[in-house]
Amino acid sequence: MTPALTQHHSTTHAPRIRDDMTVEVALSLMAGAQVDHLVLCDGDDQSTGLVTLARLTVQRNASTYTDRVRLRDLPEG
Repeated sequence: MTPALTQHHSTTHAPRIRDDMTVEVALSLMAGAQVDHLVLCDGDDQSTGLVTLARLTVQRNASTYTDRVRLRDLPEG
């Protein structure tokens, strides 16, 4: 029997982005990089957290969403 291979995306290999990026650009970057999360960084390039594809998808589908929403404007969650 051959073991199933799973794809693992480590945070060390996730793209690092600034929190002033819009949700639309972040989603596009995720699609291009084929990752399910991004590492958020502040102006000093210090990691401040992660943002996931699932979270961005929920935000984009919200009734209050506009294409100008920046990652730093997202509610905690």
